[in-house]
Amino acid sequence: MTVKERYELLKTKVIKRKHEFDAFIDMLEKETSWLTSPASTRFHLNKEGGLLEHSVGVTETLLNLRETIAPQLSEESCVIVGLFHDAGKIGMPGKPRYFKNDNEWEIKNRDMTYKVNPKEVYMNLAARSLYLIAKYIPLSDSEAQAILYHDGQYVEANKEVAHHETPLTLLVHFADSWTAHVSEEGRKIEDDLNYYKR
Repeated sequence: MTVKERYELLKTKVIKRKHEFDAFIDMLEKETSWLTSPASTRFHLNKEGGLLEHSVGVTETLLNLRETIAPQLSEESCVIVGLFHDAGKIGMPGKPRYFKNDNEWEIKNRDMTYKVNPKEVYMNLAARSLYLIAKYIPLSDSEAQAILYHDGQYVEANKEVAHHETPLTLLVHFADSWTAHVSEEGRKIEDDLNYYKR
């Protein structure tokens, strides 16, 4: 299955807030770089469509975790939080965050294939994600926390939520890390097992 096919399948799982979800998707797909944006300038999935690929992967991982350890969580919540946790990486409608880098040295020596729009109004990416989503989709407190603090303790500002995370926040943080570092980087579980055999 292609990323776009997996994305379309995930969209069918939103039922209760379908009208609001569809309006947000429509805006993302028509007015932003949602379908083409990279996931980063030089790290994971710094390629066209990387953000969508990452978002779909995180959502699938989150749904697998939910099924295994937290089936009481709403599948719809997982899809909304998983798909849109990094929506802030698009920038704003009509104002993309990322542009193709034209600096050959940075591309060759730093693998920096994209650059950040220097004219964007700065805000934390998770805050921008929450800002964009909340304009369209009503969110529960737990969903809002999961979006805002999905990076966990990797971000200094997130220390304030330490030990107060909801189960959804913990799951999306793990799904995000697993997807970026295991699925996307191609790390093998066997590597960990071989480490202990030394």
